[in-house]
Amino acid sequence: MEAVREIVMNMIIHRDYRSASDSIVKVYDDRIEFYNPGRLPDSITVDDLLSNRYKSTPRNKLIADFCKSLGLIEKYGSGIRRVIEYFKDAELPQPDFRNISDGFLVTIYDKEMAKVGEKVGDRLTGNQIKIINLMISDSFVSAKDLSDRIGISVRKIETNISKLKELGYIKRVGPANGGCWEVEKRID
Repeated sequence: MEAVREIVMNMIIHRDYRSASDSIVKVYDDRIEFYNPGRLPDSITVDDLLSNRYKSTPRNKLIADFCKSLGLIEKYGSGIRRVIEYFKDAELPQPDFRNISDGFLVTIYDKEMAKVGEKVGDRLTGNQIKIINLMISDSFVSAKDLSDRIGISVRKIETNISKLKELGYIKRVGPANGGCWEVEKRID
């Protein structure tokens, strides 16, 4: 998939090579996570990336220039936009892009996750769809875990969970501590 190649190229170009941490690709049944040492520059937020409101600042200019000279990248600062376009064209959910403690994490979801988005996408927000996707893959996921994975506050997670319960998409089974989530309107 062209989008995966683009994500890996971004990992090579934007990695913080001073870090002892490794770049990591984890493949799960429902998603692939791409972790890279080195957060976004302080002047760029994830929202800036998603809305294409930023000036490209490659961390490793020589590597970026070399990759461009080989035709591996088209132009500076266009990788994330192209990744989003690839997923949109393939009718897959938009990947998650997040700054985490000492690096940057991109998560892409499989087609089963896309089916959930297709069914409920016109009625639910992107974060609500992400919550459902994560509950399908881990029924014991906590509000704190959802907050960390999606990148919004626990309070906003709880508000979204309340709305999803009200709409009949999810329900809690068992006690608050030790119980699990059941997705009621799952696509077969």
